Amino acid sequence: MTERTWPVKVLTVSDGVVEGTREDRSGAALAERLTGAGFEVVERRVTADGAEAVAGAFAELTADFAGLVVTTGGTGFGPRDLTPEGTRAALEREAPGLAEAMRLVSPLGRLSRAAAGTIGQALVLNTPGSSTGAVECLDAVIDVVPHALDLLAGGRPH
Repeated sequence: MTERTWPVKVLTVSDGVVEGTREDRSGAALAERLTGAGFEVVERRVTADGAEAVAGAFAELTADFAGLVVTTGGTGFGPRDLTPEGTRAALEREAPGLAEAMRLVSPLGRLSRAAAGTIGQALVLNTPGSSTGAVECLDAVIDVVPHALDLLAGGRPH
């Protein structure tokens, strides 16, 4: 049996990147890590901070999509850090174990308000806006992501 290469979309949530005043380093770092882990990055997108912008991006990114969607940015305590709120508005089912595992990777993880869950056949993970934090959080759960995606796609890998 050959392993499937799962598609991934990376969503950077950042007013600064949208406005062109910041470089999208964390989105690039996630894409590099995911590619190195055998995933196929099929789209990278940027959206402004805010719950409505994030929820709207998810509606587009997950339509008829079976794969992983990873966000970076907007999970902290800043006034525009509303990625978890936008994510929860879009989620059909939460996956609290994934979010908790990502929070445990470093002391700063305890400040994360990130969410995880599913929308249709897409698995959604929020990661922080720092490149290091985003990759550390992804690494905390990347080993179980293919299994979750297989289940979402109707597989019976048990």
